[in-house]
Amino acid sequence: MITVSNLEVQYGKRVLFKDINLKFTPGNCYGVIGANGAGKSTLFRSILGQLPYKGTITFSPAGGPAIRLSDGSVTGGKRPLVGYVPQAPSFDRGDPVSVLDFFVAATAKWPVWLPIPRKYREQAAASLARVHGEELLDRPMGGLSGGQLQRVLLALALEPVPHILILDEPLSGVDIEGEHQLLEMLDELRTQYDLSIFLSTHDFATLDQYADKVILLDRKVLKVGSPDEVLSSPEFYQTFHLRMGKGGEHQ
Repeated sequence: MITVSNLEVQYGKRVLFKDINLKFTPGNCYGVIGANGAGKSTLFRSILGQLPYKGTITFSPAGGPAIRLSDGSVTGGKRPLVGYVPQAPSFDRGDPVSVLDFFVAATAKWPVWLPIPRKYREQAAASLARVHGEELLDRPMGGLSGGQLQRVLLALALEPVPHILILDEPLSGVDIEGEHQLLEMLDELRTQYDLSIFLSTHDFATLDQYADKVILLDRKVLKVGSPDEVLSSPEFYQTFHLRMGKGGEHQ
């Protein structure tokens, strides 16, 4: 269980969002939606402990005491492992850095300009196998498609396997086939590892199939519920001027 209570984040004198109160149950997938600047990335960075904030974020592991993360500090126990997939970075298509180089640079202290030992190669291959991406090991990062790059970043976020997985706009720059494959993979990983997954997206049509709950933000929580409840709500229409869900047609 993750409980967010009275969360407020400021940048200078500007309030990025406030009065955020949410509860997340384990093993579910939460879709976080909102217009640009609504606070999606801010919520994620708060859970990650990358931003100072007012209020509390409480992690309550099964069978254990509450673990509190407040203003970036942790009391009452160890902080849970959180895997994070940021918005896809760009790589120069002529960049010679391979997926293997990228993995070793991120997970080991081995200088990447030296020959990479077999054990690191095997570790990277095993991580990629979790996302069915073993064939990408020797590919240049700059030559990957959007979907392939997301697989690599996802594999890195799963090393080691976390309790919580956060993905910031994972479908951005990914074609329709790649979107379907990525979402199917996330569903598979959630079942296999009992992960709690948070993902932000502007692809609302995918929410009904893959999200258990949807959170609509606009510097505060506008609506929380099932995909159909949120997509059919007046709050969704006022934010995006779209009618979706079972109660309305796409416009």
